[in-house]
Amino acid sequence: MITEKAPGKLYIAGEYAVVENGYPAILVALDQFVTCTIKDSAREVGQIISQQYTNDQLSWRRMGDRMVVDKRDNPFSYILSAIRITEEYARSFERELRIYDMQIDSQLDSANGRKYGLGSSAAVTVATVKALCHYYHLPVTKDEIFKLAAIAHFEVQGNGSLGDVAASVYGGWISYHSFDRQWLAQQRQYLDLKSLIDLPWPDLKIEPLKAPENLELLIGWTGKPASTSQLVDKISLFKARQQDEYHRFLEDSRACIQRMVEGFHQQDLDTIKHEIRFNRHLLKQLGTNSGVDIETPVLNRLCQIAEHFGGAAKTSGAGGGDCGIVAIDRNADFKAVLKSWTKEKIEQLPLSVHFIDDIKYTVQEHLPLI
Repeated sequence: MITEKAPGKLYIAGEYAVVENGYPAILVALDQFVTCTIKDSAREVGQIISQQYTNDQLSWRRMGDRMVVDKRDNPFSYILSAIRITEEYARSFERELRIYDMQIDSQLDSANGRKYGLGSSAAVTVATVKALCHYYHLPVTKDEIFKLAAIAHFEVQGNGSLGDVAASVYGGWISYHSFDRQWLAQQRQYLDLKSLIDLPWPDLKIEPLKAPENLELLIGWTGKPASTSQLVDKISLFKARQQDEYHRFLEDSRACIQRMVEGFHQQDLDTIKHEIRFNRHLLKQLGTNSGVDIETPVLNRLCQIAEHFGGAAKTSGAGGGDCGIVAIDRNADFKAVLKSWTKEKIEQLPLSVHFIDDIKYTVQEHLPLI
């Protein structure tokens, strides 16, 4: 039996701009996980069972190297895409495809099904890819896992920056520059998967960051889930109608993230806090100009409370609900922030940054399964 897990994530800064090729964002991986367990099936039919989808279950069988699913309409799109892509990659290493049972368990939503906006679709994709790479003994590093999971996720969703996938693969704090997804879609039509994985991807850059020792990260949840796709659609309309203003937002966001990354390099919490505040300003301005409610009244109150006690706060992700983040000095009275949040019915998510060790297998160490 093989078990692999992938963490959830939150955006720290750079939202919306990061969906454009080459524009950066900063994300953090958190210690709540999606776990994927695989074991050989004793039957001719394999099963995929997922707690993430209200304990739903899906059965499948093989026709040659193809996985044939028994249900036409199913909620397992990201899992199935991850399986399809990773098994296509496994075939390039002449691995024999097998029948197995897969169990998916998720901590990224609450027990009563409330969504916190921690990137569950990315985490389930990454966990599935990692488990299958382990199961088939594939020679992969974090870079290959990211590319496999990014392809699998992109072929389901069709948009997005894939920054959440990067956070789930690399862990910790990262700076992420989005790659050219149109290039990926075009190359996917002409190149075999292994060749595509081995190529450098245009504009892609992922850099691990080390946070200052005195940085405390607080996460508040508003109790209102947000629809990222609907918010992004409205921003796309603004982009089409007001191209100059949108381009100005992109360049201001790029400069902000570059300064914030330098703050990480210099271990300077004040610089990081200053740029979080500036990024909040940029996002609020974007929301006003586009008519998108990025910073809701509850998120605004979350930020006001944090600022009152010396923290730098902003929305995380697309906004419109979900989470807000706060960077505050570890020696400050951050417990007062949490107490004030409770009075406003803002829930603290008691999560910590999750770091991931390097992953590297070699063909010599892992022979094909017979």
